[in-house]
Amino acid sequence: MFSDWYSALRRLLLIFSALLLAGWLIGQPALVVLVGTLIYLVYHLLQLRRLYNWLKRNEGAQPSPPPEGRGIWGYVFDAMYLLQRREREALLEQKSIIDKAQESTSALEMAVIMISGKGSLVWWNPAANRLLGLQSPKDRHQPVTNLIREPQFIEYFNRGLYKNPLKLNSPVKPSVMLEFQITSFGEGERLMLVRDISQLHRLEMMRKDFVGNVSHELRTPITVITGYLETMLDDRDNLPKRWVRPIEQMAQQSHRMENIIRDLLTLSQLETRSASKQQSAINLLSLLRDIKQDAEQVFAEKGQTFSLNCDDEHYLRGNLNELYSAVSNLVLNAAKYTQPGGQISLTVVMGERGLDVSVADDGPGIAPHHIPRLTERFYRVDESRSTDTGGTGLGLAIVKHVLARHDATLEIKSQVGKGSQFICHFPIERLSNGSEQNPEKPQG
Repeated sequence: MFSDWYSALRRLLLIFSALLLAGWLIGQPALVVLVGTLIYLVYHLLQLRRLYNWLKRNEGAQPSPPPEGRGIWGYVFDAMYLLQRREREALLEQKSIIDKAQESTSALEMAVIMISGKGSLVWWNPAANRLLGLQSPKDRHQPVTNLIREPQFIEYFNRGLYKNPLKLNSPVKPSVMLEFQITSFGEGERLMLVRDISQLHRLEMMRKDFVGNVSHELRTPITVITGYLETMLDDRDNLPKRWVRPIEQMAQQSHRMENIIRDLLTLSQLETRSASKQQSAINLLSLLRDIKQDAEQVFAEKGQTFSLNCDDEHYLRGNLNELYSAVSNLVLNAAKYTQPGGQISLTVVMGERGLDVSVADDGPGIAPHHIPRLTERFYRVDESRSTDTGGTGLGLAIVKHVLARHDATLEIKSQVGKGSQFICHFPIERLSNGSEQNPEKPQG
């Protein structure tokens, strides 16, 4: 390119030198230079016209060979032709990739929907027509909230918090259960994946119904067995000595079975019943004081110290019995696994994102690899230790479900040998001024 450019400059200098010489010979140098300059400009205008006509002919068509040119114009024609070919090749490659992506997503049973930054539909695969009733091209560029008008979906879409998926019935077939997962990308664009989870939903409901029904059916016979065993132990003086110890163990295990059934029923109710809309303002100081007194009575023989730090002005909007169950589970767990003479503290702190209710102890602590699984049902950190303490393995699962029903989350911090801390994070939306305070006591 530089050689062509220098050649063009040399040619221009030679032309003007010749014009000056010719003008000097005839005695009119200015006139000759002016005429020569006009001719030079006309030449370049003609070349620009050829370039313009060539570019216009190539719009939306295969690139045609560039016009013939000399000097710098020949290089310009060739360079623009090369750039044009490269651009078209890149566009064809991108189109091929997009076509393959569309073909592959069209074969998916999952709906794939692209949404613009303004919330309107850009593209979707055929599965979206079947699951959501979208129509192409009629619904293109329509706001997605105008086509899926379920209030839960509109709130989920507008909130912008897509960490957890949303489960809703299909607007086309109410018997079909769908799972919505949205991912943000680019400049406000969103990719929405929708899949049919009807089979998984039915299996989950069957499991919940099975657990609830079995627990309910076992409750009566276990109660009867426990009653007879307690009656026999009340009259242990008349029992043969060799039967006293076995009956005591049977009574102990029957009480443990009763606790498991009670927790299973509680968990089943939390999973199958929707949260009550009639919720009251709960004074946290009063609630935590009752839990602290109950724990001190239950574990009086361990000589542990329970401390409470909470202002009287903190109120939460929720279900009193459920919150009592959740926090008391955390406190009782802390007391169970903390050594005699240990310390358990209940603290309420107002943070930037809401209210934090913390239960901390100075017990043996929990290894890091156990923490992610602590809220699973029947998960045991130490099988022998849980047997000694009589735990059911369902307490933290109940806590997790109760907090979820109150839009809260559970955070667990622990160090082996230094103790554990369980923090319930309640959002600001759950705070109350106490105007609807519930004067009743929890049915723990």
